Formats: sequence, C-alpha cells, structure tokens
Amino acid sequence: MRPINLVFDLDGTLVDSAPDIHAAVAAMLAGEGRDALDLATVISFIGLGLPNLVERVIRHCGMNLGDHARLVGVTLAQYNAASSALTRTYPGVVAVLSALQQAGHAMAVCTNKPEAPARAVLRDLGLARFFQVVIGGDTLAVTKPDPAPLHACIAALGGGATLYVGDSEVDAATALAAGVPFALFTEGYRKTPVADLPHDVAFSTFDALPALVAQMRPV
Repeated sequence: MRPINLVFDLDGTLVDSAPDIHAAVAAMLAGEGRDALDLATVISFIGLGLPNLVERVIRHCGMNLGDHARLVGVTLAQYNAASSALTRTYPGVVAVLSALQQAGHAMAVCTNKPEAPARAVLRDLGLARFFQVVIGGDTLAVTKPDPAPLHACIAALGGGATLYVGDSEVDAATALAAGVPFALFTEGYRKTPVADLPHDVAFSTFDALPALVAQMRPV
C-alpha cells in the first residue's frame, strides 16, 4: 500500500479558533458601540469565511449592510493582531500529524480563513511543518463549498488518491462537490447531526484517524 494525500480543514478540525474569532468580533462591535455576542452565536456563523461571518453579525445585530466591507476590514485587523492568543489544537492533533507525515502522506490545509492568518495560526501552533500546501479563503476567486480550493490543494500535492478531513456542513458539501472521500471530525463546529451529513468515515478523537486513513489507502 502507498501513501495518499490528506487535505484538512483548519477551524473546527485541526484547531479550536472560535475564542479568537469571537474576540475579534467583540472588538469590532465594541468599536461600533455594540454589545458583544456570546460565543455560541459566533460559532454558529463560522464556516463560510470572514466576509460571510461579518455579514451574519451585521444582520443579527441589525446593523447597516452598507458598512460590510469596512467592518470586514476592522474584524480582520483585530483578528490578525491576535489570531493565536486563545486558539488551541484539538487533543492529539500534533502527534497524529507527525505520525501521518512519517508514514509518507502528503498533507495540505484547505480553509475559508484568509490565507495569511491561516498560515500565522499554523506557524504559531507549530503545525506549519506538516503542510506542503495551504489554500485560504482568499487564495482563489471562490471559496468552499465550491470544489475549486480542494481541487487546487490536490493538484498542488501532485494529484492522486486523496482524503479530505473536515468538521462542518461546508466541508461535507465541498468533498461531495469535489468527488473526494470525506472524513468527518465530529467535535468541531457542525450544526447538523452526524447522520445527516454525507461522509465516508467519522471520528471523534484524532488518535482514531491513522487507522481510518490506513483503511482507505489504495493498494
């Protein structure tokens, strides 16, 4: 059996970044004279990229959509100032990525987070060394669930058999659109029951992932 490509989502899959995203949104709202939203509400807005998240915040708070571009910029600046202050990897991530790398798997990150902060989080949390490719929400003209970012990751890894690993409805839809097998991490930011999300395999702890990858490796 030979190694395959492994492409990972970032937020809610490799890292729990919601506290830092929540803090950036709270700082933006404070600058607009608004009260902070609770963490659960902000988590419910995560998944389709920062512009979409800010749009959801604006609508939720009854703010002016005409300020969208400005508020995206403010929120991104707040986030970039401390993108890793509260963000943590999920238990077992570093050890599992190390084992998968040693087994010869080529790995990439495909996220709707803008590329620069995505790379900063990977660097700050000691994950950058595992990934040959990082495609962010602003790397291409489209974002997930369009399959193009995932296809771009696969192409940059040299093509071949690939497993996509993610946590959300957006990730499930991306894998389906791309025609790529999907491994669902069940402890991330999904809002839908596991049984209702299309997936090939599911796991709740990262130490289970290598065995699932081994089962899917082509002969």
